[in-house]
This record gives sequence, C-alpha cells and structure tokens, in this order.
Amino acid sequence: MAFIALFLGAGAAEYLLYRAIREQASRDESRRADAVVVLGAAQYNGRPSPVFKARLDHAARLDEREFAPLIVTTGGSGGDPKFTEGGVGRDYLIQSGIPAGRIVAETKSETTYQNVRAAARLLRARGAITCLAVSDGFHLYRIKLMFAAEGITAFASPVPESPIEAEPTSRQLHSLREALICGLWYLRIRG
Repeated sequence: MAFIALFLGAGAAEYLLYRAIREQASRDESRRADAVVVLGAAQYNGRPSPVFKARLDHAARLDEREFAPLIVTTGGSGGDPKFTEGGVGRDYLIQSGIPAGRIVAETKSETTYQNVRAAARLLRARGAITCLAVSDGFHLYRIKLMFAAEGITAFASPVPESPIEAEPTSRQLHSLREALICGLWYLRIRG
C-alpha cells in the first residue's frame, strides 16, 4: 500500500512539474537585464545547428531591442577538437553585426548545469545579478532554477522559432525529460 501511495505521489509531482515547465515555456519575460545568456546547443564544424541558430537569432533580436549590454554564449566542445558551442555562438553573433566587445564566450561547459554555473561566475565577476536566459521553451523552467541557486535572477526568453517546440512529439518528449530532470534537481541530485 505504501508503494502505491509513493508511486501516485511521484506521478502527481511529475505531472505538476510538467505543467509548470509548459507554462514557463509559453511565457516571455524579456526585460532589461545585466546580460543575455544564450544556452549552448550543437554546432557542426563551426556552424550552429538549427536549434542553436534559432537561439542565437533570438538573442540578436533581443540585442536590437537593447535589453542588455552584454551577451554570454555558452557551451564546450562536445568532443570537437576545433570548435566550441560558445565560440561558434560568439562568432555567429559577431557576423550578425553585434560588436565583439559586447560578447563573452564561455567555452568549457558540457551540460546545462555547467553552462549555468559558468555563466553565473562570469556574470558575478562583472557585478551582474540579472540575465535574460535564452533557450527553447521546455528548457527554461530548469534554467531559472539553476540560476537562482547561483544567486542570479534569470528572466526567461523562449525562442519563438524553436525547431523542438514547433514539433508536438518532440516538444512533449523534451518536456517530459525536463520534468524528470527537475524532479531530480528538487531531490538535490545534480550534474
């Protein structure tokens, strides 16, 4: 009987997390902040993947609206000996017309948790306490939790043209995965 109650409780908690993730995914909190932080995604031989390109294009639009004086791109090499996500993101934004001096590339992190921790260190070193977090909608609930744990207030800015969010099955699967990861986060299982 206790097992059934535990199972039902865990199921209810995951359902509530899924709902919270989907609600956050639909809410754009864009406002003035100390920086825009673009969460990394795959790059292929120095070119951003469609998912990463959509994130970078959204960050460029936020920059046009002058929401923040600094943009941080994140992401390590993922095993690529020549390119990093953060470096590819920085180069892409420079080619989009954003001055190089306003972009900082974090190039060592390999996971979302590491992206956020490294970006938070960069922000704190500059006296920054707020950021606009740019990623796919399903990703932002967890990103905000992680930034809060690092002492940074993150406002979510979901990518409107996210290839993942545009496809219903992909959106659901990614959101379910996020609910599981967030459940582990709340249980203090992090990595």
